[in-house]
Amino acid sequence: GFLGIRIENVEPGKLIASFEVTDEMITMIGNMHGGCLSAFCDHVLGVVLYPVMPEGSWAATTEFKINLLKPVSEGTCTATAEVISMTRTTAVVRIDVSNGDRLVAAAQGTCLIMAPKS
Repeated sequence: GFLGIRIENVEPGKLIASFEVTDEMITMIGNMHGGCLSAFCDHVLGVVLYPVMPEGSWAATTEFKINLLKPVSEGTCTATAEVISMTRTTAVVRIDVSNGDRLVAAAQGTCLIMAPKS
């Protein structure tokens, strides 16, 4: 899958996912590019919604913000995503990303919930 992301645990409104940092993700200064964490957060932002949306619906990210708190250079990045607000048409999701025992990113985003076409 995308970035080698693995879904570790899913329950309604909550998700844990992870990926391994690879050499291709590391910049010339020895840290993973922040875009990898951004893409990871954007991915889980939508995926966490599927168990709680009406069947056939899909989620489209309309905005998200990420704070890159600490550099990452190796190991596993794990995201914990939680739906913190949801209406019929939108959802807000909070995501924390850890690398080992370090919190390395905090993100929050909004998705538009698209109903299935009749």
